[in-house]
This record gives sequence, C-alpha cells and structure tokens, in this order.
Amino acid sequence: MSVMPKEILYGKTGFKIKVPIASCTVAGGAEKIYENVLAEVRSRNVNVEVTIVGCMGLDFIDPWIELAKVGYPPAIYAKVEPERVGRIISNYLSGDLSQAYALRFRVNGIKKEEVPTLDELVSWKCQVRWVSRNCGIVNPESIEDYIILEGYHGLKRSLSMKSEEIIEEVKKAGLRGRGGAGFPTWLKWKICWEQPSDEKYVIANCDEGDPGAFMNRLLAESDPHRILEGLIIAGYTIGAQKGFIFVRAEKPLAARRLSKAVEDAYAYGFLGRNILNSGFNFDVEVFLSAGAFICGEETAMISAIEGGRATPRQRPPYPAVKGLWNKPTIINNVETLAHVATIMSDGWKKFAALGTEKSKGTKMYCVVGSVKRTGAYEVPIGTSIRELVYTIAGGPPEGREIKAVQVGGPSGGCIPSSMLDLPLDYETLQEAGAIMGSGGIVVIDDSNCMIDIARFFLSFTMAESCGQCIPGRIGTRLMYETLTRIASGLGEMKDLDLLREISTVMIKTCLCALGRTAPNPVLTTLRYFKDEYIAHIKEKICPALVCKAFVRYQIDQNKCKGCALCAKNCPVQAISGILGSPHVINQDKCVKCGACVEVCPSNAIIRVSKKIMEKQVQVMKK
Repeated sequence: MSVMPKEILYGKTGFKIKVPIASCTVAGGAEKIYENVLAEVRSRNVNVEVTIVGCMGLDFIDPWIELAKVGYPPAIYAKVEPERVGRIISNYLSGDLSQAYALRFRVNGIKKEEVPTLDELVSWKCQVRWVSRNCGIVNPESIEDYIILEGYHGLKRSLSMKSEEIIEEVKKAGLRGRGGAGFPTWLKWKICWEQPSDEKYVIANCDEGDPGAFMNRLLAESDPHRILEGLIIAGYTIGAQKGFIFVRAEKPLAARRLSKAVEDAYAYGFLGRNILNSGFNFDVEVFLSAGAFICGEETAMISAIEGGRATPRQRPPYPAVKGLWNKPTIINNVETLAHVATIMSDGWKKFAALGTEKSKGTKMYCVVGSVKRTGAYEVPIGTSIRELVYTIAGGPPEGREIKAVQVGGPSGGCIPSSMLDLPLDYETLQEAGAIMGSGGIVVIDDSNCMIDIARFFLSFTMAESCGQCIPGRIGTRLMYETLTRIASGLGEMKDLDLLREISTVMIKTCLCALGRTAPNPVLTTLRYFKDEYIAHIKEKICPALVCKAFVRYQIDQNKCKGCALCAKNCPVQAISGILGSPHVINQDKCVKCGACVEVCPSNAIIRVSKKIMEKQVQVMKK
C-alpha cells in the first residue's frame, strides 16, 4: 500500500481519518464512532480530513477506523468503541501505536511497536485483492477518489476498441460468471452482440439473497463505480443503449451508493450522450427489487423490471437472444462486471495468470459460521477450502471441530471436513455435489446435526419458491416434511429412497435453477453423512444432540447452585426447586427451548440423549 496516492492516503491536509460506513460496520455502531471522530476533531481544532470508506472485508474487526498522518505509519484500530475515539487519536499523534490492530506500512523514525502490518497478517497476505482492491480505501461516494486510482481507465480504453476486440480480451482473460454456474462471460456477450436488433439491454444483478453471502453488497457499498464501469463497458460491447442495476430493496445503502455513482457518472460524462466524445450513448437506471430470492434468477429479474411478477420463464430462448421486452439482453453478476472493469484497465494477462486452467482469476468468498475470522476474502480460484477456512478465516472457535462446510448458498452442498482439501473451482465443486454459486461458505461445527442443517436450507428454498412449477412447489415441501419426520423420530429407511427420488425429479424437471439445485443440501448430507440419518431412523438418537425428539435437558446436581435463574426464565414452568438448592426439570412439561441453558451461570444444565436417559431411569428403578 506504500504506492497508494498521497491524496487517498493522507488527504489534502496531510492527516486523514477514515471511518468505514457499510452495512456490516453500521451494525457494530460505526455511525456513532463517525460522530465522535467529528466531535473530537472539532474540539481539538486539528486540521484533519475525516472521510467515510467502505468495508475492506475483515468483518471480524468491525467497527474499525484508520488514522494516517504524513510522517506517521497509517494505523488501523479494531473493534473500536465510541468512547475510545479520543484516546486513540491522542495516542496516535504521540507516536504510541501499541493499541493499533495493524499498520498499512511502517515509517522510519517512529517508535517501533509490536504491531504487524496488514501484509503480515495471514487473513490479508493470503488474499489477492484484484476486484476488491479499493474496498475500505476509497470514499464510495466520491467519483474523484475512484478516478485518482485509475477509475474509468478501462472504459476509456474500451471505447477505442471494437466490440469483437473487447470480447476477445474477455475471452483471453478466461472470465466466467461469478454469480452462479460460471458460464463464460465472453460467450454470453458474443451471442448477444451477434443478435440483429435495434434495442439491446444490459443488467447488473445485485440481488444477492444467499444466507451468509454478502460479497456483492460489499462491492456495491464500497466501490460502486467499478461495477458501473463494467456495466458501461458491457453495454458498449453488445451495442446497448440502456442498462439496469437490479438491487435488492433490503440493501438500501448499496442502492443509495449505486444511485450516487450513476448520478456522478452522468456529471463527469461517463454516462449519457456521446460518452467521452466516442459517439456512444448509454443510460443507467437503478431498479429496486421486491426482495424475493427468486428475483435473482435472470428471467424472473427480467419479468420484475418489465413490471410483472418475478417468476421464471421457460428457457430457451435465453435472455441473450430474447430477454428484456423480448430484446437481446445480457445479465451479469456485479462481481463479474467489476472484474470486467479491472481486466479492461489492467489487461487480460494479469487476470489470466491467476486461478486454474479452466477457471481464471480471483473470486470473492464470504466465510461465516463457526470460524474465528468471519469476512469476505478474495483469493485465486482453485484455492482449497482448507486454506480459506483454516488459514485465512482462522478455523473454528476453541473447543469445536469443523464437521462440514456448506458451499454455494442454500442450493449448494455440504462438503465434509475430510474433503476440505478440495479446490474451490466450478468443476470440482460440482463433482462433489455442491456449486460455486455466488461464493458463500457457511462453516458448520460438530455441535450441529446435518439433518437439521439440510432441513434449514430446504426451509429457505421452500419458502422462496415462486410456486410456478409443480416439482419446485411440491418437491421442496415433500422433502422438508420428510426431513422433519426423520428429525422427529418418525422416520423410516424408505424415506431415504423417497428423498433421492424426489431430488431426481426436481433436478430433471424444475423450471428454474433454484428448483433444480434445491435438493443439493439433502443429497450431499445423504452422501456424506448417511450414518446420521441411520442413527435418527434406526437407533432413535441424534448424535449432535440437536433434534428435540431425541434430547432431554438435565440439571447437574453437583454444579447447580440453586440461583433459580433457570426457573424464572422457563416459559412453561418446567423447572422447580428451593432457592439455594439444586433444581430439577419436569420432563413432561419441558418444551426443550434451551432458555435455561442460556441463563445458567454455572453451566449446570446439559443436553443428554433421551434414549440414554431412559436407560438410566430403568436401571435406577431396578
């Protein structure tokens, strides 16, 4: 980061304080921190530029701030509390960096503290920040910041090229769609470009709705002009004159910043008529979706923009041939378009040097769940799941072991811990029963039941099904009900064949990709965790002690101090006892909500297997 322009690093005053304002940091109180920074600056009468930036992906340190003064090393402070702001500024200006989380780089003459640089942190140095390079660095609401860092250079270069030359450049780069099955971007563009039509359209898909995935939101909130630049290049390449950015309404900050980017691009001549004196006319509109998961499916998205209900259409014809208002249309994920802007700026060779033979470049992955360092990380495609989850994200919390990772969102697959050395690329994941999807990775530890996990993801796809086709509407419900039966202790071995049969029908006959991939969590858990299904059906136990039908809550009489907190918080008055003496749980009343476990200060309440508990009771009776 030592080559970062001084204006971006230190601002116009030589002293700059950056406060990240993104959905993730706002949830941690960043807006209050921003207010306190401004108040501190006013009270000290310091000549300092206070600016907002986006998220840099290290969500486990949120909320953070960065201070950079000429002659001092830029320092990042993690998990900042509003009341600490004044002390942080004072210590930094005095040369005391001991409380900093990391430094952008070191500066000679300043007392060396035991603080690492970002490039020394494993969560940072193992990344290749190609498309996320500006995230957490630029003010996302400043087109000037983007331009200083060579923003719109790719567009300027593209406007001097022919469409077929741009398509060839994207082809050489080996860019594949970053929002789903990885269809070659150049091929989609070429098909659309070749269609004879007086009108064509481009759509940026920012509808991201996968649980645990937020890389699109992060890009839109942190570097919106990169997405917009890629969209304009796409429009120019296929001969379109209108583009849409389709944003999920539940992401208001992303929508607002994309709208601001569009407004500023018009003012600077990157949008509108005769863009940069090239003769190319192009307009962009930010369109808010209604929020249904199915809106992310491209034909449903088209229907929504047209003013209809967001329901999928039969394909073929594909949108590249007959899309928005029956005109040729290309739809690309926002990460794909951000890559386009970077490829056209830096050239295809740098991009193609990363990744695998079939899948070039980098990919952003969101790692959430049972890991120490949740966040959005950009690594070359082909990086192993193990490196991403253990090395970069830090592995599971102390005392826990990873059981599986769910890759590819709710329609992805559960990969067991024994297969964590698998490379993250499109073909390998598909062979393992998962999909790349948008890049969400949910880490599941050994405290989870895989049947319960499959049921959770299926409940999501069932609720989000558009209901238009019978296999999708009925199939998801039948599978959910079957899993519920198994988790309730009423399952039979024939249910496993039923789940496979329903899955096969859905994969072959569902109208859209949501329905065809919905069985993946079920099929992969059956494939890799069949022993847990058998335990539930034949042995009538839940090995993870999660499914209520197989679990009982018990108070350890030796640990219980008789504080009565459990009894006070029990919603059904199932716990009784004398204050100061061990309490007991009435198993006939207990609804197994777990409220008692959460409030017990001495960890005296534990979950035990119902079957084992019943055997103990029988032995005691004898």
